[in-house]
Amino acid sequence: MKKFLSNYKSTIILLVAIIVGAIVGIVFKEKATIVKPLGDLFLNLLLVIVVPLIFLTITTSVSKMKSPKRLGKIVVTIIGVFVFTSIIAVLIGFLSTYFVKLVEPEDGEQIRASLEQTTEETEDTEELTIADRTVQLLTVDDFYKLLSKDNIIALLIFSIIVGIAINMSGEKAKPVMDFLESANTVVHNIIKIIMYYAPIGLGCYFAALVGSFGAQIAVGYLKTFVYYTIIAVLFYFIMYTIYAFLAGGKKGIKAFWKNAIPPTMTALATCSSAASIPINIESSKKIGVPDDIAETTIPLGSSFHKDGSIIGSVFKIMFLVCLFGTSMSTAGDILGILGIALLANLLITAVPIGGGTISEMLIISMMGYPVAALPILTIIATIIDPQATMLNVVGDTVSSMMVTRVVDGKDWMKESKT
Repeated sequence: MKKFLSNYKSTIILLVAIIVGAIVGIVFKEKATIVKPLGDLFLNLLLVIVVPLIFLTITTSVSKMKSPKRLGKIVVTIIGVFVFTSIIAVLIGFLSTYFVKLVEPEDGEQIRASLEQTTEETEDTEELTIADRTVQLLTVDDFYKLLSKDNIIALLIFSIIVGIAINMSGEKAKPVMDFLESANTVVHNIIKIIMYYAPIGLGCYFAALVGSFGAQIAVGYLKTFVYYTIIAVLFYFIMYTIYAFLAGGKKGIKAFWKNAIPPTMTALATCSSAASIPINIESSKKIGVPDDIAETTIPLGSSFHKDGSIIGSVFKIMFLVCLFGTSMSTAGDILGILGIALLANLLITAVPIGGGTISEMLIISMMGYPVAALPILTIIATIIDPQATMLNVVGDTVSSMMVTRVVDGKDWMKESKT
């Protein structure tokens, strides 16, 4: 019993905090938002540390890879795993919504009428080509913009380049490498200090979340919320158990579920893949994933790999399909929906509620719907955000295990324990 409490003490404390927060939100409803600043404080602390954490962990990991062959194998494997799991997610999202009407026509009329007043705000949205969006996604036009959580993908690419440059410089770069490793240690200790506040911060954030959205959802949104939650829970327990088994067999399943709760709770409470990066990297390492793989896969996954957001994009598309009575009679229509959902996933940022606005505009424009539909998708994104973030974050955890399985072989768990 003592060993159990020692292993799961922090997890139990987080669970209790989340449960207490949920109860407070249900009992006090909107009044529970009074504690939101305490939750925002925790979220802000995590988000402030995200930029230096990503830069230092990826740069040091890449620079320490003495074998370019291993670095290339890791990156290629990460891409392969992300593509494989993303395709699985989009297929499950489509199959789970194809035979279900997320919204009835009469509910659609009410929804459109209630959101007409917000359309003016969306008319000034700047139209950019796919090429322009890609450039903005991968690069920035000034160095200081790399120091923003809004440009995480550009930061990831820059970090990899710096790591490769240090590796190429050999002994001459040793002073720089020593400094970065020292700074990396300091950043991880800062995270440990922040996590002492986690139970209070997560509990308060969850109380405000439940209090805000507990009783303010229309019938169509409520159906979407409930149905998405069911699919997310099933995906969480079934698919991630399968992935863990593929990565490490029965030992992989045991190690995964032993360490999956902290990133799960952080994702549910903060609704931020970026804020969950520190906890997720730590959990992956506890499972036995090597440092270089964990510190590369998790940050990259927060931007490029989002199982929950992919399924959510399918739900958004199918909601609009039902709302506007769009035909899905041909294979081309179906493939188009799957392709749009995958593409929209790349444009969702790793920040809390609101990070998917660009992707939602992409869905609307590519499906040919009016800009007035944007608020509809924003509400859907809001009510499914905790569940989607949970799948996004934990999907990265199990992906790091699968990458390790390919890179280090089937006995990677035994070697990690050694």
